[in-house]
Amino acid sequence: MKIYLDVCAIQRPLDTPNQIRIALETEAVLGILMLCDAGKLELVSSEILVYETAQNPLAVRQEHARAILSKAKFFVELSEEVKSRANQLVELGLKPLDALHLAAAEAGKVDYFCTCDDQLLRKAKHVPDLQVKAVSPLDLVQEIER
Repeated sequence: MKIYLDVCAIQRPLDTPNQIRIALETEAVLGILMLCDAGKLELVSSEILVYETAQNPLAVRQEHARAILSKAKFFVELSEEVKSRANQLVELGLKPLDALHLAAAEAGKVDYFCTCDDQLLRKAKHVPDLQVKAVSPLDLVQEIER
């Protein structure tokens, strides 16, 4: 099973666990990464993830994300196909960077696109022809354990 974690999911373990939701999502992301390490899940990275990671001003967050992305079995380049699909997604109301992540996930033929961003999840679930299933870390854990 191939998964794509967006940057907010990758960074979740570094967030301050001042809410139960953050603590639960942190554990879910760590569990997902453990399954990637064990070869039970395949992590997909992208040029968009690398770009967004490099934009973070905090070195510890950059290092954390790079370490996770280095575990990826597949890498999606920012191709014309990805850009074109992202433009279609922007027309449906997604933010440009979110649209690029979803388009990359589709190009990488992932099963699950995982994010902690509620707004992105809501919008992704309303894309009529989305070729990946958009889920939260908690939803992904439930899907995996079925």
